[in-house]
Amino acid sequence: MSREKGLVMLHNYITTGLRALGRNRTFALINILGLAIGMAACILLLLFVRYETSYDQWLPGHERAFQVQSLSAASAGGQAKGDQLSAFIVGRTLAKDFPQIERLAYVAQGEPVILQNGQATTSLVLTADPTLLEILPFPMLRGDRKTALSSIDSLVLTASEAATRFPGIDPVGQTLTIVRRGIPKPYRVTGIIADLPANSHFKGGMITPFNRSDYIDQPEELRRYGWNSGYNYVQLRVGADPDDITRGLPAWEARNMPKQMFAGAMLSEGDQIDWQLTPIADVHLGRAQGGAQTPGNDRRTITTFALVAALILMMACINFTNLATARAGQRAREVALRKVLGASRGQLIVQFLGESLVVAAASMLVALAIVELALPALSVFLKADLRLRYFGPEGALPAVLALVVLVGLVAGLYPAFVLSRFDPAPVLKANTSGTGHAGGSSWLRNALVVGQFAISISLMVCTAVIAAQTAYSRNVDAGFLRDGLLQVDGIARKQIAPVVESLVTAVAATPGVVSVGRSIIAVNTDARINSLVRVDGYPDPIELGTYGVDTGFFDAMGLDIVAGRTFEK
Repeated sequence: MSREKGLVMLHNYITTGLRALGRNRTFALINILGLAIGMAACILLLLFVRYETSYDQWLPGHERAFQVQSLSAASAGGQAKGDQLSAFIVGRTLAKDFPQIERLAYVAQGEPVILQNGQATTSLVLTADPTLLEILPFPMLRGDRKTALSSIDSLVLTASEAATRFPGIDPVGQTLTIVRRGIPKPYRVTGIIADLPANSHFKGGMITPFNRSDYIDQPEELRRYGWNSGYNYVQLRVGADPDDITRGLPAWEARNMPKQMFAGAMLSEGDQIDWQLTPIADVHLGRAQGGAQTPGNDRRTITTFALVAALILMMACINFTNLATARAGQRAREVALRKVLGASRGQLIVQFLGESLVVAAASMLVALAIVELALPALSVFLKADLRLRYFGPEGALPAVLALVVLVGLVAGLYPAFVLSRFDPAPVLKANTSGTGHAGGSSWLRNALVVGQFAISISLMVCTAVIAAQTAYSRNVDAGFLRDGLLQVDGIARKQIAPVVESLVTAVAATPGVVSVGRSIIAVNTDARINSLVRVDGYPDPIELGTYGVDTGFFDAMGLDIVAGRTFEK
């Protein structure tokens, strides 16, 4: 077949398809809108799936960057817990014992008071080893990443933090005073990094160098393997296998954590904790979500979203197939006449597939319009930076074209075979275009309708169950009185210690305040202080959380005392 003849046939197929749709505008509208809504829902869900699985993959060299995570053993009646936090000493001894580790950086975070031009504010401030900017190479707008944190008074800001703190002036070289543990220290801005994208597990507006002297009054924080107060990041050497480190962790633990007497038993801090190296790109969807800087997600949940997207698209294709085969008899005379005029079955199949692709393409245009309109609201609802780009490294145009072809072929393949198999003789002899020539397609339509309803009902049931569980978790008795409870956390105890009693008295005297209580750990947080206790009848110590509270805590939380009494001053 010559190229010119092929183009003529293609033009003929498209023209015929458009005329067929034009003669049945209601049918075309239902088909296009049905496919468009299914495609739009599928695209929106897949954009969310792509966003969730893209965390930290934008970092150059992320393949060699790992976070050291802690996995706590399950306590009596509890569950095993994974923490992104790990102890300062863990990273130091790992770097000492494993030559595969090229760089190490420890990161701690807090919200200290910041003094500037006589104003006192707070902000999330990270203290980190200078190597952090090499392990996690955030885009550097000003300064040198190798030396930006080399001086003990260095300060690196994000672009937005710099613009807020120093509007209209060059921030590099400017000074901020940060109050830590009650001691004000001046810091000089030495670098500016770009604002971190939303798909990053890392968070912070300011970075200062890690200083051991800040822990002089609490040295145990730097010595205890079970004191999870920060984040350890390591960068492996080129070609190093992280599994080699994983296999060596039991021997590393035995070398560095000797057995000691705890609660009447010989234990080491490693008996209750295991450690693992997690690739940076897997932190967001990993099983360790305790102490996460940004809310993580579950990989199974993301897989479920992808499955729901596929099911919705499948329902749209089933709807298209049912409508096409249901009106197959109406096109019987057209097929018969084409066969009489010499058209082969293969040519008819190509024609009907072409019509299906035209409908799929039109549906995709409508679907993309729906996506563009719904995407901003969905991004706000999910608190995610969802974007649809058509060109570039993250361009969706190839995927969009592939989806058009896939949907067009999947939805139109069976109708094409049904329509093209009509025998022209009975159709022309009967001189009718009725619905009695659909052959054996009715059984498939029935099966598809049943499948479509089954999928729809399943999705609705799942949605109802999730909604009910969400409502239950919001309204279930939490064991304390949540109504009217206000919590002030993140206060530096060292800074307010001299005036804490006066502060509590002043708050209690405020109109509307019923009671005031204090705790060393905030309510509904991943932070915890664990202690090993011995219980008669149990051979092994039991790990229990310990919370220091004052005498007003029980009234402030609305706790019911079922036995005994509360504390006395």
